[in-house]
This record gives sequence, structure tokens and C-alpha cells, in this order.
Amino acid sequence: MMLHVNAAAQGSWEPIVGAIGPKVREARQGLGLSLQQLAARSEVSAAAIHKVERGDMVPTITTLLKLAGALGRPIGHFVDDGKRPAPVAVHVLAGQRPAPAADWAPAARGVTGTAVAHPAGRMQAGGVLAVVEPGGGSGDTRPLRAGEEVLLVLEGALHVEVAGEHYRVDTGDALHYPTDRPHEWSNAGPGSARAVWFTVRG
Repeated sequence: MMLHVNAAAQGSWEPIVGAIGPKVREARQGLGLSLQQLAARSEVSAAAIHKVERGDMVPTITTLLKLAGALGRPIGHFVDDGKRPAPVAVHVLAGQRPAPAADWAPAARGVTGTAVAHPAGRMQAGGVLAVVEPGGGSGDTRPLRAGEEVLLVLEGALHVEVAGEHYRVDTGDALHYPTDRPHEWSNAGPGSARAVWFTVRG
């Protein structure tokens, strides 16, 4: 059984109702199914599915359950608030990189850095691309926190101290260390160094 859409009765539900048809069509096309193939899978007529996709009809709960099952989607996918879900990935454009997190290197000097990733939501990793001028460095007040950091030097060299251990990290070298131990880095060379830091908070 199908119900004709009544815009006046929908009220605040209008965005949700209006999104059902496009979501059905998008899911069907994503699976490469024709209307007839989906009809066979769902036991809902192709004509009815076509009307649902066009927004001419609102499916009953029973019909929507059949379509959701045939499309391999939870019914909630079709009846959320109508807003597009947040992107799965975070795309940071080269010319729009934000500043590093405030606690990345709060005492840094002679360092110009931009974030390539910020921990947010379910994402735990962060990244900073920076140029360290001769004599520049992180300072010795980097906060201690659970997690890890991977330093990859792209150009030049950096001196890194981790828990009293000293490392020279040259171009192409990487250093992986825990961030719950004292750590700092500096550029003692005659030229600028360019490096990227990847962090994962614990």
C-alpha cells in the first residue's frame, strides 16, 4: 500500500519525507540495479518504486522495510533528518591548511608550520608540515601526553632528543617515538629544514 504525499500534513517532517525517494534511487543506482531488478528483489512493483523515487508517493513502513532490505541498508538510512552525512574523509586543500594545534609546539621558535590533519571526532591522528629555520626548534616545553609521533625529515636535518636519547634525523630519515616521554627537536644546521610530524593521541 502506498500513500500520496500531502505537503500540508508533513510539516516539520517534510525534509525527511522528501529525502526518502532520492535515497532509494541513489542506493539502487549504487548497486547497479534497474527498477525491475529492485522490484524482483523487494517484491515491490517497479511502478511503485518509480513513484517513490520521484517523490510522488511515500512508502508505508512495510514497503520501506522491503526496499531497505533489498538495498542492504538500515531503514534509518532513509528516514534520518534529510541532511547529508558528514564526509568519511577530511580533505585539506594545499592553500587552506589551518594552524597547528595549540599544544603541538607551544614554545617553538624559528618555525613556520601548518596542519595537514587535526584530530577530530573519531579521527585520532594529526599532522603538521613545518619549516624550521637555522637555530629554530620546538623548545623544551612540549607537553607530555599519551600517544605517538612520527617525524619525517623532507629536507635538511633535525636534532631530536627523546627521554635523554639523541638522534640526528637527516633528509629521508624518520623517527618514531612516544609522546609521554620528554622530547624536543631543533635545527643546528646552516640551512632550513623541512619536515612533517604525524601524531596519534593515546
